[in-house]
Amino acid sequence: MPSLILSLARGAAASPFKRPGRPDATLPADRPTRPAAAVAPGPLAAYRRICGFSDSGALPVTYPHVLAFPLAMRLMTRRRFPLPVTGLVHTWIEITAHHMPHPTDELELTVYADQLTPHRRGTEVTVVTEARLSRELVWESRSGYLSRHATRPGTPEPATAAPAGESVALPAVAEWRLPADLGRRYGAASGDRNPIHLYPLTARLFGFPRAIAHGMWTVARCLAEAPQPHLIHTVRADFKAPVLLPGTVTYASDGTGFQLRGGNRVHLTGTTARTAPEAARYGRA
Repeated sequence: MPSLILSLARGAAASPFKRPGRPDATLPADRPTRPAAAVAPGPLAAYRRICGFSDSGALPVTYPHVLAFPLAMRLMTRRRFPLPVTGLVHTWIEITAHHMPHPTDELELTVYADQLTPHRRGTEVTVVTEARLSRELVWESRSGYLSRHATRPGTPEPATAAPAGESVALPAVAEWRLPADLGRRYGAASGDRNPIHLYPLTARLFGFPRAIAHGMWTVARCLAEAPQPHLIHTVRADFKAPVLLPGTVTYASDGTGFQLRGGNRVHLTGTTARTAPEAARYGRA
């Protein structure tokens, strides 16, 4: 698969020529696919370390999304993709593990764009990632990416917006001090070396005062902190505000819902559902 850096460069070059919000905009029918392959153990071990996952036998529920991210970037940086990749904001993600994949499973990965939705701040695209084992769908995610632009007054939130009631503060569980190099370390483990996560200088080019933590790291770190994370089979997470690096954040949870807070600011909210231990299935088991 092409490097993310090359994809980002291609996308940045094409971004000025795209006009988000056009009523006649259509999504490409492309479905970039990675042929079935086992997970490389070295990158997986590095990912587990940086996110806090133990080796439970199953893949971390977020990991297929990481594996398929280069495919998503290939799709979103193509000329036919209607939204500029520069400034595109990951706003939410939903993950469903129909079966718990095992690291030795040879997963086939596919990514496609599902719909464009008007948003009060611009236009949101839903990108779907699917993982198949021997042609059976075993894992899937849906992600929202927002392209900000001028909109008409009164444009409603899309149906994919976070459910109401998530502003209630959950009980604090742990406090994490995040180092300045967290984005570089996670980028090395995941392959996502977006400049906004690496250094203060590269982040400032995109309007951030300092580097920010990867949104998918914040989700994974919260899930890793939960009891028996290998039993989590569905996740909904909404990204509220970037986490500046270095920084200190509080992980809060009531067992089902979770939040990541910094002072009075909420960075992330989410919910999970679990499968019973006796019903958990790993790969072909």
